[in-house]
Amino acid sequence: MRQLLCLLVLLPGLVQTAAAQAQQQASASDIVSAPVASAVAPASSGATSRAVSKYLTQKFGIAKEKAAQISQAVTGAAEKYSLPPAVLLAIISIESRFRERAHGANGATGLMQVVPSAHRNLLHNKDLTDPEVNIDVGSSILYGYQRAAGGDLDAAMKNYGGSKAYAEKIRTRAVEFSRVLDTASAPAASDAPAAAGLAASAASAFAAAAATAAIGASAPAAAPSAISAASAQAAVQGAASANAH
Repeated sequence: MRQLLCLLVLLPGLVQTAAAQAQQQASASDIVSAPVASAVAPASSGATSRAVSKYLTQKFGIAKEKAAQISQAVTGAAEKYSLPPAVLLAIISIESRFRERAHGANGATGLMQVVPSAHRNLLHNKDLTDPEVNIDVGSSILYGYQRAAGGDLDAAMKNYGGSKAYAEKIRTRAVEFSRVLDTASAPAASDAPAAAGLAASAASAFAAAAATAAIGASAPAAAPSAISAASAQAAVQGAASANAH
């Protein structure tokens, strides 16, 4: 009976420890899976960039190194300007089909077909054939349109291309790239149930320990009980380890 009382005294503290472990696990999962405003999770940006790079190589025949440079530039610009990366990729595919030296009407240059004469304040002798420079400038222009429209991204896309039809084309094309981005982020999201499993396993371990202690308390106390604070703590640690993968 004395051993059971000792266990019951220690139980609240051990439960609190298990709860803290579960909360830490849940917080870590949230950090990985929760998207920022740009629809890119910081912890998964590397996986996202690799997935996009692979897709660009397969879909558009872009060399691996160049595809990696473009995907990283898109990821960085999306985070910097809080823009959906799928939209930036859609604009690039429409404007230049990922040809960094593409030239169009009115001197439009590069991946996002930036018109130098219309945005001199953003250029300052920048090389618009450089993928990183072009994507940053183009994203800045789109972001400026969005701010001017009170945060309306549809209006910003319309201003970027000059028509509602252009904005609709971006939305349609962005769906294609969204699938690639969703596939890249799916593994991180799948880890979320681990935290709930940790709490459940810890609770089961405590229930088993309490039941065993109760049985031991009703038997002759000829030897020290096998259930102790140390074994209960081991149960918690075992539960945490089992749910950490």
